[in-house]
Amino acid sequence: MSLPRSDYDPRRVCINPFPEFTLGKHRRTAGVYIAGALFALAHWTFLDAAILSAHAKPEWGEAPVHVAFVDWLPGLSSLLGFFIVNLIDKDRIRGDEGFGDSRAVWSARLFLFIGFAFMAGGLAGSVCVLILKYILGNYPDQFNYYGYANVSQNVAMMFAGIVLWIAQSASGEYEYNLTL
Repeated sequence: MSLPRSDYDPRRVCINPFPEFTLGKHRRTAGVYIAGALFALAHWTFLDAAILSAHAKPEWGEAPVHVAFVDWLPGLSSLLGFFIVNLIDKDRIRGDEGFGDSRAVWSARLFLFIGFAFMAGGLAGSVCVLILKYILGNYPDQFNYYGYANVSQNVAMMFAGIVLWIAQSASGEYEYNLTL
């Protein structure tokens, strides 16, 4: 039988504490800009494929496949998950600063899980669309770009959500922790 650690808190879900990131003086600002760049890159990639699909005119006639509503669904799911994850107050998840009510902490963690589940579902959906619609459809390679753009949109949006989460969780330059 092992003895509990001295810093053990029975309200915690995991034994390991939430990591504190110290990335320099402007870590929060840099993280927000990197997340914004990834978010813009994600949507630019997919919109490029959608516009290219709308104007695709191969030399042999009609284009065999276009970006349809099914292609938009994974991105919308990831976008919803992105917003859910980044709208949650980080102190509420930790149970800090007066948010020690176990129901509030539990519901915040539940919404965090739901947000990441939406993002993971969007990524899985984009991979399914890529495989089922574009690769198994035996279309020429130039049309597979639509599926690859869909997957890259969801990967970049997931990374943007994680980077923004870490950047917002890091302590700010002008933030002071006064404890008694």
